[in-house]
Amino acid sequence: MTDSKDMLKGSIRGIAEYIPGKSTEDIVATYGIRPGDIIKLGSNENPLGPSPRAVEAVRKMADRISVYPSVDAGELRGALAAYIGYPEDMVVMGAGMDGVVDTLMRLFIQPGTSAIIPTPTFSYFEIALRAAGGIPVFIKRQSDYGVPIESVMSSIDNTTRLIYLCSPNNPSGNIMSEEDVRSVVESTDAIVFLDEAYVEFASKSLVHLVTEYDNLVVGRTMSKAMGLAGLRIGYAAVPTWIFREYMKATTPFAISRIAVAAGLAALEDIDYRKKTIDNVDMGRTFLTEQLSNQCRAYPSQANFILIDVSPKKSKGVAEALLKAGIIVRDCTSFRDAGDGLIRITVGTPHQNRLLVNALQGILDS
Repeated sequence: MTDSKDMLKGSIRGIAEYIPGKSTEDIVATYGIRPGDIIKLGSNENPLGPSPRAVEAVRKMADRISVYPSVDAGELRGALAAYIGYPEDMVVMGAGMDGVVDTLMRLFIQPGTSAIIPTPTFSYFEIALRAAGGIPVFIKRQSDYGVPIESVMSSIDNTTRLIYLCSPNNPSGNIMSEEDVRSVVESTDAIVFLDEAYVEFASKSLVHLVTEYDNLVVGRTMSKAMGLAGLRIGYAAVPTWIFREYMKATTPFAISRIAVAAGLAALEDIDYRKKTIDNVDMGRTFLTEQLSNQCRAYPSQANFILIDVSPKKSKGVAEALLKAGIIVRDCTSFRDAGDGLIRITVGTPHQNRLLVNALQGILDS
């Protein structure tokens, strides 16, 4: 008799489980620290919390959650299209950017086809690719975490269906030049997915390029600058031909009524968004300047910075911070990141000072 476990797709067996940043609940349970004393700087969330307008919108919508949302979150999709300056038939949505990625895998990946992934970078793209039966082709980034463009282009072959680029990159925070992105897009018919989850904190966006190419998709999220990570709202600018196919394959009703209401309110709260970006600008500079004497701090255009604590190990440094009630991200789980990198989310000024004091003490010990 066949074992039910044998029914599992072979492509799933080889997937390494996604490792998220530590939660407040994890630290309470492990170290017995009171929740109010924990500083969470490990998941690139907005330390200012959500927009007050978004919170109020959620309250007003609460008594309507027994009713399905619109099938394609059309109200929010239209507002996001206006936000990035695109027509509605060039904007798609998903349950977080992960949801957008999952739908693209449904559209373009079959067993035996491949995607190119410069590493280290956001790890879910690899997970989604493998789950769809695709083959990852890894290209290690340069020492400054720039993408080796020639290596990417020389790795394209007749199995390549997707190329993943991330700007600002997670976990390094650096951005790609328009010239480099154009070079990749123009070198192939494969779909180039440009992840701009952190672009509101960066000096520039390349979303305007979608109007010029039939094989470029630019992904975005409302988790970071909009402060809605808990509601899972992802979206992307796509060519119109992809829009038509995407709407066939995407999960219906993926964006809840609560998320739509909060998203609309957050988009309208320009003052909150400016406050968020200003906080990141100042905090990013503070953290970089304060930590550069003890370790290497890489330039960042995201809401986090990456530091190299070598010759110390990132795992030990991160655990020492956990004992002090401060959560950061040990980057050991990122493919090709090595064992010395830590990613630190920019917090409030008070949180940043506490982090610096604790980390300097650990690095000096």
